[in-house]
Amino acid sequence: MSRVNLAILWHMHQPQYREPFTGRYMLPWTRLHALKDYWGMVKILGEFPGVHATFNFVPLLAAQIEEYASGKFQEPWFELAFAPTESLEPPQKREILERAFQVNENFVRRWPRFAELQAQVRTAGVESCVARFDLRDWRDLQLLSQLAWMDEEYIAKDPVVTELSRKGANYAEKDKAALRDKQLELLGAVLPEYRLAAERGQIEISTTPYYHPILPLLCDTDIARVSNPQSPLPHPAFRHPEDAREQLLRSRQYHERVFGKPPVGLWPSEGSVSDQALEIAMELGFKWFATDEGVLGRTRNIGFWRDASGYPQNGPDLYSPWNLQRGGKTLTGFFRDHYVSDLVGFVYSRMGATAAAEDLHRRIRAIGDRQPAGSPATVSIVLDGENAWEFYAENGRDFLRQFYRRVQDDPEIHALTMSEAAEARPDAPKLDGIFPASWINANFDVWIGHPEDVRAWDLLRDARDTYEKIVQRAASNDAVAPASSTLSADSATRAYEALLAAEGSDWCWWYGPEHASANDAEFDELYRQHLKEVYIALGEHVPDALLHPIKRAPERAHRESPQTFLDVKVDGRESSYFEWLGAGFYVTDQRSGSMHGRSCVLGQLHYGFGPEHFYLRVDPTEAIADIPDFQFRLTLWDSRETHLTVRVTRGKFAGCILEQGGACLLRPESVVSAAYDKIIEVSLARELFDLKNRKSLLLSVALWEGGLPIDVLPIDGMLELNLGEENFAWSAT
Repeated sequence: MSRVNLAILWHMHQPQYREPFTGRYMLPWTRLHALKDYWGMVKILGEFPGVHATFNFVPLLAAQIEEYASGKFQEPWFELAFAPTESLEPPQKREILERAFQVNENFVRRWPRFAELQAQVRTAGVESCVARFDLRDWRDLQLLSQLAWMDEEYIAKDPVVTELSRKGANYAEKDKAALRDKQLELLGAVLPEYRLAAERGQIEISTTPYYHPILPLLCDTDIARVSNPQSPLPHPAFRHPEDAREQLLRSRQYHERVFGKPPVGLWPSEGSVSDQALEIAMELGFKWFATDEGVLGRTRNIGFWRDASGYPQNGPDLYSPWNLQRGGKTLTGFFRDHYVSDLVGFVYSRMGATAAAEDLHRRIRAIGDRQPAGSPATVSIVLDGENAWEFYAENGRDFLRQFYRRVQDDPEIHALTMSEAAEARPDAPKLDGIFPASWINANFDVWIGHPEDVRAWDLLRDARDTYEKIVQRAASNDAVAPASSTLSADSATRAYEALLAAEGSDWCWWYGPEHASANDAEFDELYRQHLKEVYIALGEHVPDALLHPIKRAPERAHRESPQTFLDVKVDGRESSYFEWLGAGFYVTDQRSGSMHGRSCVLGQLHYGFGPEHFYLRVDPTEAIADIPDFQFRLTLWDSRETHLTVRVTRGKFAGCILEQGGACLLRPESVVSAAYDKIIEVSLARELFDLKNRKSLLLSVALWEGGLPIDVLPIDGMLELNLGEENFAWSAT
């Protein structure tokens, strides 16, 4: 095996959640991820001193953490979660019910009391719970909604948090006060922990343009036409390379103040690069950058399609850093292994920690085995360092520990920082230019490929033009515009700051069809607030266009209970129009929330009950045609887990395995029927289920290929199937 230089970069990012007018944090995600992810991600690495890694901090995120750490912040959800329960008014109670369960169901189910409260809200509805929850209910919900976001190390080892977790219910006001203090303690520990790790040489901290803008688009929005000639674009174009420079300059200055020295490396926002943007980075002193393999493929006009083992065509090109040379300067580029990075981000959460860590370690070794003799394989794994972990058991900590331990113990794998990996390859090949694109599909479509995006850019350009005009008039003391001529330096600074904030990529992430969340309206409002702030600071009238939302209401996940009992012929086809008429169903749009890249193979899910059988139907998407051999896995939970695995080979049903309570059942065909043709159909005999004192069953389905999970429904937990005649389901006995 050739040596592998493993370069891991964890990217930490949250947008600007502070309202420009009030200074309040409209959304709590910076605080919550700081509690659950940021401190623990670097703390756990310290257990493995032989493993080096790079952590990328967006300056805007670090600045928000600084404010939280000071204790001098305004965040309504924080204040409401720790408010005296006796003082809560009905509007506050409604907001608690809206906010408390915006967490992956892995963390809800961790505390039975939390799951019980969620079930009551789902069954009775918000207004009923507002009216009937007692003080105990509200106090437990306040505390558990915050405990769910505490770091695993605090839950396991901190005496206060461990006891609160063990207690699980019946909390007192003093418990809430104790948890509040622990949250502030943990928020204050985040940035110092990173600085300590950097000072001991185990990590490198890289940066991103200050407000996380798409640099190539700031330089010139017309650049998007290079990767997608059909992309709709703002007209006239937005062209402000001076803003791109300012965003990078501010990131360097902030980084040096907080972490003690200027950054060497750059993860340009969303891996977005162009020659013009990277030339600015070179001029400011950056030495390396990272982006996606798709950008390298478009630059060199080659592909990285994987064989059955996951090894890419043209692998030696991918597993090397490249030196970009422009204007007599050199910038080393790292190109992330998209496939392996996505396994960590989207797939390994559906496997056990041991199996996932073994698979990742094996794949990295296999890359080294395929590397030509004479130079090590540089494997770049780059991904989000926060959002993926909520889908893992115990927030991914066991997986990370097992993986880091394997890497540390393997003499053929050297886990390096990006700078160390660059120094290890002084003979890196050269590039004369870079294809302009982002890490997503090697284009900019997410940020400028939809009419909503174009409208957002038009409004930004108009505000930027207004700022330029007013500032120039003020500088020349134009007597024709007396209001402008009295523009103060503070007002101009305030307007420009709002512009830079509006240039962030996060706003257009949520516009268009690719992504949606429960907070779409708030993101839309925040974006327009930043643009309003530009006009207000300049003393100008706010355009009426900024009073209206840009984002259209998104489609949401929709579910309905069965309306009648079913009698299904299990043959993998919709035998008649009436066969599934009246079934319950679950359907969601295929957008992936804050994360991008989830495979969408499982479409609508239908289910229902007959007198003696439970029936399930899943309609796959067209993508299933590319997966000739797969396993369809069904999990049902009553008082124990029932697992059904249906094997499909070359498009045909090839048998099934049924497990219950950890034991494999013989002769599953006596209680199970399964078929696949156009659709996946399954029936399970009622005798399999323990319904005593149960009001519901929990259901999850997944599609696996080659030992790895490809897609899952629901994406964020399990689907609750209510029992009882009112739901045309079996009554508990």
